[in-house]
Order: sequence, then structure tokens, then C-alpha cells
Amino acid sequence: MGRIHNIEGKKNKMDSLRSSAFTKHARNITVAARNGGGDPAYNAALKLAIDKAKADNMPNDNINRAIKKGIGATDGEKYEHITYEGYGPGGVAMIIECLTDNKNRTAGNVRHYLDKFGGNLGTDGCVSFMFERKGAIAIDKDACPLSEDELMELVIDAGAEDFAAEDSHYEIIASPDDYMAVREAIEEKNIPLISGEITMLPSNYTAVPEEKAKSMEKLLNAFEEDDDIQNVYSNIQE
Repeated sequence: MGRIHNIEGKKNKMDSLRSSAFTKHARNITVAARNGGGDPAYNAALKLAIDKAKADNMPNDNINRAIKKGIGATDGEKYEHITYEGYGPGGVAMIIECLTDNKNRTAGNVRHYLDKFGGNLGTDGCVSFMFERKGAIAIDKDACPLSEDELMELVIDAGAEDFAAEDSHYEIIASPDDYMAVREAIEEKNIPLISGEITMLPSNYTAVPEEKAKSMEKLLNAFEEDDDIQNVYSNIQE
């Protein structure tokens, strides 16, 4: 199994979940624009936020409104990034990244979801040592115009740390600092991406017991429906 692990859920979301995803993207874009300006060419955080929103098919009008809100706002909503660590059903390690204007509300919700579905909130550092922040890119083999060797040479020269050929796709790992350079090298060759993001990759995986699988699914759905929760990373063994 490859190292790239995505638990953002299935792509065929219900309308309510799609709306929640757009709300999260808009919030992330607004904060990135507020902190670093509205031009993604000079604001790497904004470019990453836009890329992630586009990967979820967020309309350009929504993206532009979020940028304008960020660069035009001086008062109003004050968001802060908060990260929680804990364990899901079966002892799965979890990192929950949030962007919130009400820390007490968010902390209470995260604790409630974990308690309700058989997990528990941990202390800072209790699971983060099991993860590394990396840039991760996946490319469909059939859609790639380059040979495996050509693609590997391209991404390694651009700064990638690791390259792997899986059954149906290529996986490329880079440090967060080199991720954009690697991605731009790929895009310059008009190579389409299955996915590309800054993520947290686990050093090992934990299998969820069959009797706890439903609880894990409900926990992930609760996280996804909460507008304050931006990203959830785990070491679930698929």
C-alpha cells in the first residue's frame, strides 16, 4: 500500500456535505488572503488553499469572493488555527486541524465526537510523533505522458524526496518547502494530478477492528460536517 492516505471521504457527497466543504475552503482562503495578500503567485498558503478548493470543484466565483473578503476585511471574524490529537475507535491515531473563531466551541465539539464514537482526546504530542508533514502528489499512470523513468527524473530534479510506482498510479513525496517546486515542474509538462496537497503521513498504520468500523465511519462523518474542522489525518490501515 502506498504512503499517500486520504480520509477526506468519498467523492459523491450529499449536497449538505458539499456545502460544508465549500464553507471550509472559503474560510481557509479568506484567512490565507488576509495574512499574506490576495495574489497566489506571491502567497503560497493562498495558492495551496485555492488548489485544494478547486480539487473539490469549488466554483471560481466562490473562491474570488473568499479572497476579496480576506483582503478587504480588517474587523469581524477572527479565526485561529488549532490542532488536536487523540485516538479513534480501535486506537487509531488522529490529528484534527481546525480553523475557528470560537476555541471553546471547537474543543467541546472535537471532544464530544471522539467520546461519542469510541475515541478519546489526547494531550499535545501524544500522536504527532507518528506523523511527518509532507507534500504528497498522486499521478494516474495512464494519464501521464512521460515514462516512469522520465517522471522520476523530473520530480527528483525538482526536489522530491521519494518516488514510487503503485499498481495504477505514481506517488511522489516532497518536503513542504519543496512541494510547490515539484508540483510546478509536473504542471509545466501538462501532467494531470489525481491529488496534490500538504498532508500528514503516518510512519505506521493501525487496522480498525471490524466491530468498530461503523463507529469510525460515523466519527469521520461528524468531523467532515463540522465547519471548524479543516483536516483530519489518521493512521488507518485500509
